[in-house]
Amino acid sequence: MIPDALRPLWTAPRPPGAPARVWRDWVLVGLLVPTAVLEALHRADVTWRPISAVLTLVAVLALLWRRTHPLAVVVVVFGGQAVVDVIGLAAGVGQLGLYTSACVLLLPYALCRWGSGREVVLGLGVVAVSGALGIAGEWTNVGDGVLEVMVVLVPAGIGAWVRYGATSRLREQDRVRVREREQLARELHDTVAHHVSAIAVRAQAGRVVAATDPEAAVDALRLIETEASRALTEMRLMVGALRDGTAPALSPQQGVADIERLARAVGGPPRVELALVGDLDDLRPAVGVALYRLAQESITNALRHARHASLIDVRVEGGDDCVRLTVVDDGDAPVRGGSGYGIVGMTERAALLGGTLDAGPGAERGWTVAAVLPREGAVR
Repeated sequence: MIPDALRPLWTAPRPPGAPARVWRDWVLVGLLVPTAVLEALHRADVTWRPISAVLTLVAVLALLWRRTHPLAVVVVVFGGQAVVDVIGLAAGVGQLGLYTSACVLLLPYALCRWGSGREVVLGLGVVAVSGALGIAGEWTNVGDGVLEVMVVLVPAGIGAWVRYGATSRLREQDRVRVREREQLARELHDTVAHHVSAIAVRAQAGRVVAATDPEAAVDALRLIETEASRALTEMRLMVGALRDGTAPALSPQQGVADIERLARAVGGPPRVELALVGDLDDLRPAVGVALYRLAQESITNALRHARHASLIDVRVEGGDDCVRLTVVDDGDAPVRGGSGYGIVGMTERAALLGGTLDAGPGAERGWTVAAVLPREGAVR
């Protein structure tokens, strides 16, 4: 039975995104293999030279699988070392191994960074048994024993710390995405509600005039059909967006035209210059709202983070199939501070409408945000 306090640790899954092998792994192995061979051949005090060499080479090659199979690698390397230490103790020869085998300190780090909770617990148990046998084989005093334990535990602690930080960032990014989906859902709800309100008004008017002016009633039916089609199209854009259960306010939503008011509201410095180019009429309401929100967030970020900026250039350009928003500042601090979760939210909003968003330092200075949205708000 597992205590309830330890169950979250035991059942924790592996963190996502563990790389199999990267170029640094091959460079590391390429350097350690010849080093181990040379040490085994030329070091005079090596005990049981062939066994020490094989044991070290196995540890070096096992580094290539330390992220994808952390528990298996720890069992093979530290378990093999434990078996050899037991044999060495029985034969009275002390600890076996080469200095190159110090590379095994990467394994506790990888275990705590990439292993599941169950793998971490079992793997650290194997490491503890192997470490105890190693200390017993070369026992000198308590201080040296504690130092050897710390040498093994420090990489494991660093791996756990890095894992916690990465997991916290992923959770915060997920929360940002959910909030962005909720906001988009509210805005889409408001848009559809306006269409439905227009349908209700037209239907009431058509019913009133149907007896005296049949042609006006037919016109009302045509408008109802148009509004219903638009409402159905907007509903398709929700794509599983989450709601938080609060009643949305049925207020008109901002669009491209409101970006000009947003630009004038910035008293400066820096000043905000806006250019509206191309065909920006007849955009889907959800697309217009998204352009406004992206411009608002980009301008706010520039005001907060662009040091010594004198100009924020906002450009909205309408094309045949898509609309492009570009926000550029001329500040001298191209690296943004903070968590960067605002960029995550903007990227999520663009992606929900089938668009893309790129943000990063400008070619010479400042910061650039470029978003491309389909005019019809297609869903990916």
